[in-house]
Amino acid sequence: MPQTVLPRGVTVALEYQHLGPGVQAVQYALRVLESVDAHRDGVTAEQLSREIGVPPGQLKQVLAMLRRERYLGFVPGGGYVVGESLVLLGAAHRDAALAERLREVLTELRDEVGAAVYFSRYDDGEVRIVDFADGPNAPKVNEWVDFRSAAHASAVGKCLLSQLDHNGRREHLSRHRPARLTSRTEVDDRVLLTKLERQPATVPTLDLQEYAVGTVCAAIPVTIGKTVACLALSMPYAQAHRLRPAVDTLHERAAPVLLTMSI
Repeated sequence: MPQTVLPRGVTVALEYQHLGPGVQAVQYALRVLESVDAHRDGVTAEQLSREIGVPPGQLKQVLAMLRRERYLGFVPGGGYVVGESLVLLGAAHRDAALAERLREVLTELRDEVGAAVYFSRYDDGEVRIVDFADGPNAPKVNEWVDFRSAAHASAVGKCLLSQLDHNGRREHLSRHRPARLTSRTEVDDRVLLTKLERQPATVPTLDLQEYAVGTVCAAIPVTIGKTVACLALSMPYAQAHRLRPAVDTLHERAAPVLLTMSI
């Protein structure tokens, strides 16, 4: 397993062979919700397994996640029915409900990982922090330079750029010229483009004091369809030893965010 060496010998091992299943879980979840919606009086797990062709073992995990996130309810003797969250997201005030649900999920993630958590998208050629959850024990990054101008240095920016094609990355860097923000910031276009091109989808994108001294960050892609997005976390450099387990948890809990943004 490759290791990333931080300054002063702090080492963080980060590699994931299964970032993809988060997307697969969401695909299963969407099929489950579609099937449950067609059974107004409820449907059993056994029937769902037959109808959508998902093995019972995997279906059990998806159903548990959907119930925890309130996308499904359960009627004793009747099976699974549409839950509160899905009803709200299908209502007239969908945008407000979606924003509220995203904030709830990010807050839960913040508490689980013990770090500030962010959901970001690449919209109209710019890095956009859609929402974040921080707190007294989970401080957010001090945005001392506009994130839109610092994609080359931040974990969020690099994660989003890595999901673009080569021409998209070049175009972005031509509009936002890389500037040296700390002694660890990479500003050479060719080096940046090479690193982005080689960024494995199975490995979180890191910012090891490249955007701001005293802060480390990591981001994972949460792309579905044509949407370029990511989940990220940040923590003080003094807590860098917690980066690996925090990213593990973020990865494991990415499915609810993917699902919220897919419905």
